[in-house]
Amino acid sequence: MAPSKKGDIKKVVLAYSGGLDTSVILKWLQDTYDCEVVTFTADIGQGDEVEDARKKAEAAGVKQIFIEDLQDDFVRNYVFPMFRANALYEGTYLLGTSIARPLIAKRQIEIAAEVGADAVAHGATGKGNDQVRFELGYYALNPDIKVIAPWREWDLDSRTKLIDYAEKHQISVPKDKRGEAPFSQDANLLHISSEGKILEDPWVEPDYSHILTRMVSPFDAPDKATEVTIDFKAGDPIAIDGNALDPAPLLARLNELGGANGIGCIDIVENRFVGMKSRGVYETPGGTILFAARRAAESLTLDRGAMHAKDALMPGYAEMVYNGFWFAPEREMMQAAIDKASERVTATVRLKLYKGNVMVTGRKSPNSLYDEDVVTFEEDSVYDQRDAEGFIKLNALRLRLAGKPKG
Repeated sequence: MAPSKKGDIKKVVLAYSGGLDTSVILKWLQDTYDCEVVTFTADIGQGDEVEDARKKAEAAGVKQIFIEDLQDDFVRNYVFPMFRANALYEGTYLLGTSIARPLIAKRQIEIAAEVGADAVAHGATGKGNDQVRFELGYYALNPDIKVIAPWREWDLDSRTKLIDYAEKHQISVPKDKRGEAPFSQDANLLHISSEGKILEDPWVEPDYSHILTRMVSPFDAPDKATEVTIDFKAGDPIAIDGNALDPAPLLARLNELGGANGIGCIDIVENRFVGMKSRGVYETPGGTILFAARRAAESLTLDRGAMHAKDALMPGYAEMVYNGFWFAPEREMMQAAIDKASERVTATVRLKLYKGNVMVTGRKSPNSLYDEDVVTFEEDSVYDQRDAEGFIKLNALRLRLAGKPKG
């Protein structure tokens, strides 16, 4: 239930980017609720100058301003655990936006406790998934918190009204926001999403020259392949080309390598949790490389039963992350099983990156379950091929019984 207006809210923590939408929300909260607003800006590798948000918040009279570099926390405690599950939503989406929301929600709730706020607010619209992700996170971490979602309350229901409100209150409007922006973008260290406007027609081909910001088009990528090795320990990447890197710099380096080779762009239509379909263009260069490399590492180190059981968990796990249930007990239960399986995944994987493609060219591991003596096509003394006859007949028994004529 949305809180009522003036008097009910004394202090609110706003997830604040410093962009047009949240700058308008900041002023609207001050006017509508007559409350103190605390701003929180998370640097999760979006590439913007986050200090600009501080200047804008100060200009709006905000006294408590939180700007925090959460890139390592984001990759170490959210991206990497999710990648241990090889999570793909609807078979294509690496969940770049989805996985950022629980971290922001968690830190917002923590700040609310620190400053004595009785409410939190976000800038997600009433049509999208992010409102659900933020608020499920809020309520999981503080069941009694009050939540303000301006897009579900105010009458600024168009870009024109939003800009008019901003100009009326001397809120700076970026030049590219005047008129109709070609698409909206959301970015973090894992990915960049582009949605809306010219992309709303799923038949219209994207103009990648105007959309892509983290990578070149595969058509413009170099004609020579780039070779790279990735070392894994207990399921997580720890080094590139033999150079040890912390989680955030490692993902940033994979983004550079993938972006330069046109890797990681997808154009998809997905099913939003709220019920509608949406079309988006997503850039996930580093994550796309990491996904392929992890699968190669697992192919060598995981037992068939463990791998297949883990793969069976993945669709449900991915859906939970997409829908915003990161803090749900069932996700944590699945994570425990996934992490147990990942203990064996210590390996080195060699890949070639070429014009949008990630090609695995080699893999090795001290935990390898691959035995050349068993799989060889040459003569061996460890596998008796005659054993296969009984194996096949036992597995065929139920099929033979079902196929017998009745009568």
